Amino acid sequence: MQFRTLGSSGLKISVIGLGTWAIGGGDWKFGWGDQDESEAIGAIVRAVELGINWIDTAAIYGEGRSEILVAKALEAIPKADRPIVATKCGRVALGNGEIGKCLKRESVIAECEASLRRLNTDCIDWYQMHWPEPDEEIEEGWQTLVDLKQQGKIRHIGVSNHSVSQMQRLQAIHPIASLQPPYSMIARDVEAEILPFCGKENIGVVCYSPMGKGLLTGKFTAERVAALSSKDHRSKDPRFHSPQLEINLEFVNTLRLLAESLQWSVTDVAIAWTLRRPELTSAIVGARSPQQIEQTVTAGDRTLDAASQQVISDAIAKRDQELEAIGGAAKPRV
Repeated sequence: MQFRTLGSSGLKISVIGLGTWAIGGGDWKFGWGDQDESEAIGAIVRAVELGINWIDTAAIYGEGRSEILVAKALEAIPKADRPIVATKCGRVALGNGEIGKCLKRESVIAECEASLRRLNTDCIDWYQMHWPEPDEEIEEGWQTLVDLKQQGKIRHIGVSNHSVSQMQRLQAIHPIASLQPPYSMIARDVEAEILPFCGKENIGVVCYSPMGKGLLTGKFTAERVAALSSKDHRSKDPRFHSPQLEINLEFVNTLRLLAESLQWSVTDVAIAWTLRRPELTSAIVGARSPQQIEQTVTAGDRTLDAASQQVISDAIAKRDQELEAIGGAAKPRV
């Protein structure tokens, strides 16, 4: 497993981080379907055994369920091997499946206290503002994180899904340790401005959905997509539906051929591609069972050569042209 330093924080983290969005289950707006609790805990324990030293979660994942499962897994991990735990605030459950957006001081403090209880700890290693919404509240939310850090309830603070201009506003208050954006071969918006800005400002970048919510694993077929549970939010994602689906599956077939030539897995190719960027500190990989993390952790030792990167660039250009021909791809909120 390779390790990189997270921006100016001094944290040395594995280039693969374990994501726990999916283990929150299917009983909330952005769920991934039903989840077996023992399998989720087993995935976290196995990830640490395989060299992953940090876990990403959020209060809103399963409306607290993900954090609870992380805490249960930590109990099964020797203290000497305890991973860094990152969680988030700014999204609150309103009931009836609705999710609120709030960065007011009182709300952020309440979220932090609730996460401390669920995680069974007196200090959160790494706390992030989940979304910059409402925009007019981001300074208040960020100042609250700064205050909580000074109080010893948080060690490091970062943001997720923020733009360059929003990060500049927050940098004037306190340095940002990290940014967590979506980034994959099929979601590349951050390449133009955000990644260069983070590199210049020494802000660590930990990307989520490097496998495109599973599309870039090589395991999806039209039949598997059709069988997705109504509790799985991907069943409503346009990238998993015609006409985008056919284009995406053709693209993945090119990745499969490349992976075979390298004697890698398709997931190795997808994750290593994100980590080719010098601004990237780590890629967050979700796992719902020990077997899943065993299949993806190998990417932590992979480096794509120039020839392979060119094959991927050509395939991306072809996919972009095909999407343009059907009117462009809708951009779902990931």
